[in-house]
Amino acid sequence: MYKHVRDLREDRDLSQREVSKILNCSQQVYSNYELGQRDIPTAILIKLSRYYNVSVDFILGLTDNPEINR
Repeated sequence: MYKHVRDLREDRDLSQREVSKILNCSQQVYSNYELGQRDIPTAILIKLSRYYNVSVDFILGLTDNPEINR
């Protein structure tokens, strides 16, 4: 899961600081999410999913398909 979060950010050439502002958290907290040192709350997973336009299942590593099933 944590690798997907980092890869999504890096694929869009965003800094941790930029994403942390979008999520309304500190850069350190966001860094801990990427490193797997802190569990990512459900609300943050949903924000990341909406921001990157990928499914939560993709972020969690349950599927390799980033598309959202509607």
